[in-house]
Amino acid sequence: MDVIIRSAMLADLPFLAEHDRHVTPAELDNLIRLGRILLIEADGEAAGWLRWNLFWDNTPFMNMLYLLEGYRMQGLGRALVRHWEQQMQERGYATVLTSTQADEPAQHFYRHLGYTDVGGFLLPGESYELILHKAL
Repeated sequence: MDVIIRSAMLADLPFLAEHDRHVTPAELDNLIRLGRILLIEADGEAAGWLRWNLFWDNTPFMNMLYLLEGYRMQGLGRALVRHWEQQMQERGYATVLTSTQADEPAQHFYRHLGYTDVGGFLLPGESYELILHKAL
């Protein structure tokens, strides 16, 4: 499988807006312009993305890691996270954060990549949200 990881471009907005329902298309446009969405392609097809922002305006926080159904369990998520971590390290960041709900299996994926639990919170009507940290 030929895999390419690159910054999302405005031409990717229709794909992202169709699949990422957690933010508005206007916010996706903004994040693309800020360079805060990485797109992964497999054999020339968009397979998923990683969307991030800054927590406390100074710590990279992975808001969304998503792979389309047919591309899961093939190492693409791991490649995408490692690519992002390398970019963050090259930009001078010493640590990164992410989160996942305690009832989601993603917590095991992040721990396997070296992330550790550093806390969490509980919103009304939601599952416990785990905050995970990794030193780069």
